[in-house]
Amino acid sequence: MLKKGLSYSVVTFLRSIWFPVIGNFNDLHPEYEVRDFNNRYRYLDLAYMPGGAKGCIEIHDYRSHARDIEVERFKDLCMKQALLVLDDWSFLPIAYLSIRDDPGVCKQLVLSFVGKFLSIDIASGLNWAEKETIRFSSRLMRTFEARELSAHLSLSEHRTRVILRSLVAKNILVVASGKQRYRTYRLNDKNLTGATAINQSKMPPLNF
Repeated sequence: MLKKGLSYSVVTFLRSIWFPVIGNFNDLHPEYEVRDFNNRYRYLDLAYMPGGAKGCIEIHDYRSHARDIEVERFKDLCMKQALLVLDDWSFLPIAYLSIRDDPGVCKQLVLSFVGKFLSIDIASGLNWAEKETIRFSSRLMRTFEARELSAHLSLSEHRTRVILRSLVAKNILVVASGKQRYRTYRLNDKNLTGATAINQSKMPPLNF
């Protein structure tokens, strides 16, 4: 993929952001060709398409996309995104300057973006708090502590730990750290479908 003549900004993104956190290029297609509603060909910097999903990552170089861009080119870029969004594409625009200056934030964005395309089969018979815990862990894309889930659910930490123990017993969640007293949890990889399962226990604790 890195030898296909991609732009410097896209190669930098793949080397310093995508691969370090995802670990592979599965379901990622560079310079992906699509047709918009006006029957025009459009080329996406990177298309992420696990299970037929439609995810687009556009790397914006400051010089070509902001400072020196012509009016018509700017209008065309806006129209491109609008038409593709109407065709159910999800967009993640990232500035090259952010890749260079804020790689941690970009990694978190990538993890959250990939998380949008993870689907899980939520078993029937779970209560609302258990179902929301599964959604929370799927969106978060990293290990989490009981206190984080407690704040998200607006429940006491004691009640939250009861929910976590229940989901661990059902093999929906697994304990990521702690033996006598569990400290962190993550979604069991076997519950991830529609995208490449990622070893969440090795993910860095990236935060905005």
